Amino acid sequence: MKNKTILITGGTTGIGLATAQLLQAEGARVIVTGRNPETLATARLALGKSAVVLPSDSSSLAEAQALGTAVQKHAAKLDGAFFNAGVAQFGPIEAMTSDHFDAMFNVNVRGLYFQLQSLLPVLANPSSVVFTTSIAAEMGMPATSIYSATKAAVVSLGKTLAVELAGRGIRVNTLCPGPIDTPIFGKLGVPAEAQQGMREGMSSQSLLKRFGTSEEVAKLARFLLSDDSSNIVGAEFVIDGGTRLT
Repeated sequence: MKNKTILITGGTTGIGLATAQLLQAEGARVIVTGRNPETLATARLALGKSAVVLPSDSSSLAEAQALGTAVQKHAAKLDGAFFNAGVAQFGPIEAMTSDHFDAMFNVNVRGLYFQLQSLLPVLANPSSVVFTTSIAAEMGMPATSIYSATKAAVVSLGKTLAVELAGRGIRVNTLCPGPIDTPIFGKLGVPAEAQQGMREGMSSQSLLKRFGTSEEVAKLARFLLSDDSSNIVGAEFVIDGGTRLT
């Protein structure tokens, strides 16, 4: 990753921050985005002055469309972009509202799409684009109907845009995590007891009987963003401890 410049959306916590730290340790210059002032400040401390930490809200169409311009103030070209920003809200269909629908689709699908569109003039030839999806895109999991639909949409975008952008030297691949121990579980709006029950249930479904870590996913993201994956395009990489096999 030496001398490469990589953008990571949702790069101030969890998988995004772990990936930024790994790439930085291997010599890359990282640009990360986030929308929470507290996590933005934490990321600045964790990554140091050599990193660029940009406030950018993926749920805002205007900010998604302005990302390319914001990045160009700090880098003439990007060697890769990891679209990792995402939100999740779980509940049965009876409990879901149009606000839930809009909140998840605006970040997980619309934000990603128009962020990538805005970055096309900045992405080098060759370069690598990676989308974070989820095994929920293909598994029938109760209480995840809207979230799963957003991730299925991203899987579809990964295939279509891989074909569309290959001629520009942009490789597009998707990374599909299973249960990963990230701060997203504290943002689901469910009681602590329910969170613990979800964790135990998900862990029991894994062949490894545990959650994955952000650092494990970061290593896969690093592979897909690097020249080591130069002949891989339009692929889906599952990292779920075997959850989909149970």
